[in-house]
Amino acid sequence: MGRRGAVRSVPWTSSRRIETQASSMRSAAVKAGPAAAVPSCPEWTVLDLVRHQAAVHSWAAQAIVTAPDAGPPEWSKPPKEWDEALAWWDSQVRVLLARLRETPPDRPAWTFDGTNRAGWWARRQAHETSIHRLDAELATGHDVPTLLFDSEFAADGIDEFLTVMVPRQLQKGRAVEGTGRLLVHAADAGRTWDTRLTAGEPMVVTAVHDSAVDSDATLAGTADAVYRRLWGRPSHAIVSGDESLLAAIPRP
Repeated sequence: MGRRGAVRSVPWTSSRRIETQASSMRSAAVKAGPAAAVPSCPEWTVLDLVRHQAAVHSWAAQAIVTAPDAGPPEWSKPPKEWDEALAWWDSQVRVLLARLRETPPDRPAWTFDGTNRAGWWARRQAHETSIHRLDAELATGHDVPTLLFDSEFAADGIDEFLTVMVPRQLQKGRAVEGTGRLLVHAADAGRTWDTRLTAGEPMVVTAVHDSAVDSDATLAGTADAVYRRLWGRPSHAIVSGDESLLAAIPRP
């Protein structure tokens, strides 16, 4: 499930990806305004979204300089007012980027999947920021491009969701609530994941090279669409077969 060992060095997990997505998210958040509803996160306003993202960046920045055996860093409380929250978010993005750029990726650091390498946070924060950038774009009320994320990056996000974020939910005590075989196919990226679910057990994910395998259900589309659908965001991905298997996967 979660990967161990050396941290991969790939373009989409660099600090530049985080910086670009954070900038786009900020622009969309300011355009939408603090009181705007976030349709993809029904209980949140844009202010809630900004405060959450700022706190996550702060937490990740602390984790990068926290020893693996020290346990998770404390969760910071962002300011409650819009201008202060926005300014604090800006400062936390700067700290996060600086630490990622200055810290050797293989330096020991606390992570929640046991990888325990500082560079692991680049990938995690790249996808965290990208999904919440999408939330901010949706909050503006304007049409969002159907191919917002390039296929290689979105495919990596699918992999991270299935092999890192779902196990994280299981660590927190949530459970797989169905039994069956779900095939996840990102057509334009040429990548497929064979996902085997057993109620109450860890999910088993295997990369396969052929999408024409026997399964109880299939989630298919562009990598961008599948990425969004797994994260519970509006998407044009298509589910065929037993749709309850997709719902059975615990989401963050």
